[in-house]
Amino acid sequence: MTTLPPCPKCNSEYSYQDGAQLVCPECGHEWVPGETEAGDEAKVVKDAVGNVLADGDTVTVIKDLKVKGSSLVVKVGTKVRNIRLVDGDHDIDCKIDGIGQMGLKSEFVKKA
Repeated sequence: MTTLPPCPKCNSEYSYQDGAQLVCPECGHEWVPGETEAGDEAKVVKDAVGNVLADGDTVTVIKDLKVKGSSLVVKVGTKVRNIRLVDGDHDIDCKIDGIGQMGLKSEFVKKA
């Protein structure tokens, strides 16, 4: 009996063959053995010092940031709680006390 590779999504060892494809009974993922899926890999977002960021993290602003279209400034040391990672130029979506909803670039924050 041949051993089948584990599921690339959830690493389950219970994959089975269905025709030319392999199927994972735990997560339902189907794939063709030997093919790599470039579109399924998540983008890794790092802060200014190289720490990996995740949804829900708390970060600290490392530079005064002017708020576009306003006279407000996000000061150095401002803590931003419960960030959300998004795709695009500004990779952090957050809510800052006293300012409101805004997008930040990960190069201007560090993980707290």
